[in-house]
Amino acid sequence: MSKIGARTKCVPESRNGFTIVELLVSISIIGVLIAILLPAVQYSREAARRTHCKNNLKQLATAIHLHESSFKVLPSDGWGFKWIAEPDRGTGVNQPGGWIYQILPYIERNDLRQMGAGLPDAQREQVLAQLTHLGTATTRCPSRPAADQCPIDPALTWVNADIYPMVSRTDYVGNGGDFYYGVSGGPSSLAEGDGSTYIWPDATRITGVLYVRSATRISDLTDGSTNTYLLGEKYVAKGNYMTYGDKGYDQPIVSGDDWDLIRWTDEAPLSDGDVAMPTRFGSAHVQVFQMALCDGSVRAISYSIDAAVHKQLGNRSDGRPLGGGF
Repeated sequence: MSKIGARTKCVPESRNGFTIVELLVSISIIGVLIAILLPAVQYSREAARRTHCKNNLKQLATAIHLHESSFKVLPSDGWGFKWIAEPDRGTGVNQPGGWIYQILPYIERNDLRQMGAGLPDAQREQVLAQLTHLGTATTRCPSRPAADQCPIDPALTWVNADIYPMVSRTDYVGNGGDFYYGVSGGPSSLAEGDGSTYIWPDATRITGVLYVRSATRISDLTDGSTNTYLLGEKYVAKGNYMTYGDKGYDQPIVSGDDWDLIRWTDEAPLSDGDVAMPTRFGSAHVQVFQMALCDGSVRAISYSIDAAVHKQLGNRSDGRPLGGGF
């Protein structure tokens, strides 16, 4: 039989892989899944960071209570922002360094607490300069994407220490009360600070628990330890995470009384923003800031807390019940 003119049957070739349309559809589905899952992953990570932060506050509150058990008084906040801690002056009103320095032995950093002890003045001032560079993980919130140290303000000088180019910082601050009493550099010498001529802030008017030359006792908490802030997180301007531009985020953990170490409750707490406001509580967390109360418990508190309640929690003895709770 002749095959001339016979038509050849076409057999389609087998096809492997995706068409462009199928590939685009697959990419779109993957993108949708990532968009759904990513917030959940970020939320989970932030929840873990917030728990870590809560644990830090709990450790610091416990350390403060251990200090109180040893000395029958809460630590003071030192003398002023131009002072660095003095290792040979113990704790309390005669110690120029603030509350964090005074509780270092109770957070397993007695090595920092003893730096410079027993040394001659010139040598001690060099060692204390190095101390300003050193920090501890317990005083840092993992949610705030800031460096552990920042450059020192070139305009700053300390009375009792040389200057180190980078200083450690803290994300946690003490409760200075329900009104801002002001901060200062402090006296010009140890002799002036120990004497009777230097004018300190009037402690009888201050309503907090940790403040300049404070000597707060548990018996002073007449509103109750469950109704009074002890310490908590602070507001920081985002643009100054890596710089000394925020004056409430530029001092070392071993300095004296300053915006870096205490805050007040006469202004509303805020999540970190663009403008420096160094007297407010707040945090890097989006929905809440965390505070340790004087009973040692740690609470996550909404930024929308009633302003009057927030202010009352800063006062250890106003005698008024908390309206609306927190």
